Amino acid sequence: MERGCPPEAERLGALLRRSREAKAAAYCPYSRFAVGAALLTAGGHIFSGCNVENACYSLGVCAERTAIQKAVSEGHTSFKAMAIASDLEDDFIVPCGACRQVMREFGKDWDVYLTKPDGTYVVKRLEELLPLSFGPEDLRKL
Repeated sequence: MERGCPPEAERLGALLRRSREAKAAAYCPYSRFAVGAALLTAGGHIFSGCNVENACYSLGVCAERTAIQKAVSEGHTSFKAMAIASDLEDDFIVPCGACRQVMREFGKDWDVYLTKPDGTYVVKRLEELLPLSFGPEDLRKL
């Protein structure tokens, strides 16, 4: 998908809505920072995920990685876009470094919709969020 060529309006609306719906399912008793993500595959399927915390903090998983793992477990590995939602009002929600690297595993030329609760969003290419990244093709250089 080329920059400036977003998914059709109906599909984009569904992607943004599904990220907000996923946020409602977040399990975050420690941080109280609910995050939802929705991932659009190249085939047009949408997989959503939420963050799931754990009392052993390092065992928690972010919404973005949950959505990716759900998609991969169903056989999807080519992605067009992801929308991320939270209750953060002053800034757009962005994926953490670990999520950016997991996202990068599946290419760097897809869009990430960073949203606010009021429905506004900005679109970034994954390549912008993780410049000079390391991916599967780098392992083939050995």
